[in-house]
Amino acid sequence: MPKQEETIEVEGIVAETLPDTTFRVKLENGHEVLAYLSGKMRKYYIRVLLGDKVRVALTPYDLTRGRIVYRYRSPTMESTS
Repeated sequence: MPKQEETIEVEGIVAETLPDTTFRVKLENGHEVLAYLSGKMRKYYIRVLLGDKVRVALTPYDLTRGRIVYRYRSPTMESTS
């Protein structure tokens, strides 16, 4: 596992869900990567769904695979009354 300084973190949108907690993520720069959930996200049962905005950690050695390290909170529709 590379050190924290060696990873590249980019943001993207989950485009497709695949078996075994694997996802196809479309990055902001237009590329698509195959990403899996990080261990902490599995441990705390963080649910990632189609269309969620996520942060993906990539290594400089293989830019086609990554690890989902954070799921951004989606804005919820709250009633004002």
